[in-house]
Amino acid sequence: MVTQEQRKRQLAREKFLRQQQRRTALRRKARARNAVIASVLGVVLVGSLALYTTGVLKGDDKANASSEASPSASPSAVKDPCEKPAAGAVKTQTWKKEPAITIDKSAKYTMKLATTCGDIDVALKTSAAPHTVNSFAFLAGKGYFDHTKCHRLTTNGIFVLQCGDPTGSGSGGPGYTIPDENLKDTSLKANVYPAGTVAMANTSQPNSGGSQFFLVYEDSQLPPSYTPFGTVSEAGMAVLKKIAAAGENTGAGDGAPNATVVIDKATVTKS
Repeated sequence: MVTQEQRKRQLAREKFLRQQQRRTALRRKARARNAVIASVLGVVLVGSLALYTTGVLKGDDKANASSEASPSASPSAVKDPCEKPAAGAVKTQTWKKEPAITIDKSAKYTMKLATTCGDIDVALKTSAAPHTVNSFAFLAGKGYFDHTKCHRLTTNGIFVLQCGDPTGSGSGGPGYTIPDENLKDTSLKANVYPAGTVAMANTSQPNSGGSQFFLVYEDSQLPPSYTPFGTVSEAGMAVLKKIAAAGENTGAGDGAPNATVVIDKATVTKS
């Protein structure tokens, strides 16, 4: 016969165990979410060849904890909203040093990404980020970005599409690095990169940008360590939203886009 006192102690133990299980589940969920965010935008410089591989980006824990995951549709459930890529092959080119600055720093420049999902036009911040804009003008002129995939879509914690790697794997770069610029841009408030921002990916070390960049389709909390060098047009934002709506292929909030996002042609022109 179980006494009333024994029954109370049993119920108390069961309640304690349930609380511990809930806490463990919440900690596991938080660790998984932070791991996704930590893997997103970094690229690591490797040796004298300046090859790139996925690095680490650490966001603000409080911001991450308050961010809810956006649902990512599974590849089998989503119709690809984009067209087939144009005929052509990616050029595998590298250079030993940053190109000399040949752009007019006082002029306005625009970048057009003609993608399989639609055109993404970007107004470039020439005077604020001349090294970055000059590098993109140089690389675009060499056809470096043509036929390359945008290899990463993040839908959890931060909201970006990452492009600019000719290997399509997150490990590619032009062989040189460019300095950080414009990190005190007035658009970056409270460590938020607003929707429409185009910024450089890097190794999380100073002055380590190469060719990989990301386009922000929703306000994203990030440390001001990634050179903001352009702003997407309204029509370009509609293209980004279409890509984001199709989700990514892992279901965890960080993977390859379900949409076939290929830059058929990238051009930088002086306005």
